[in-house]
Amino acid sequence: MKVLIFELILIAVLIPLNIVVKKHVPKWKGKVGEKLVKRILSKLDSKSYYVLHNVTVYTEYGDTTQIDHIVIAETGVFVIETKNYEGWIYGNEKSARWKQGIFRKKSSFQNPFRQNYKHIKAIEWL
Repeated sequence: MKVLIFELILIAVLIPLNIVVKKHVPKWKGKVGEKLVKRILSKLDSKSYYVLHNVTVYTEYGDTTQIDHIVIAETGVFVIETKNYEGWIYGNEKSARWKQGIFRKKSSFQNPFRQNYKHIKAIEWL
């Protein structure tokens, strides 16, 4: 009887924990990827490169877009969109959405090329 009660308590704790983890892990992984890129970009020579992170700008249509990293140099302005995905990734530059497969779980996300194109156009519009 004690084992059954312990198992029920364990299930009662693990199910909500599993829901919370599944909801927040992708956000955490994205933040980890952005921090890694930020750390790499921080090693650029500050006399030659000006680096901005997590920049929100208006587009010509009045909405906003969030840009992970912008690197400004004499050679140009570089707009970087960070992704920290795993598994099989399917898509091409013309697809509106890309697909991610991890075992039998499939999901889709915005094409990062199209997303970054919107970022570039927003900066050009400034």
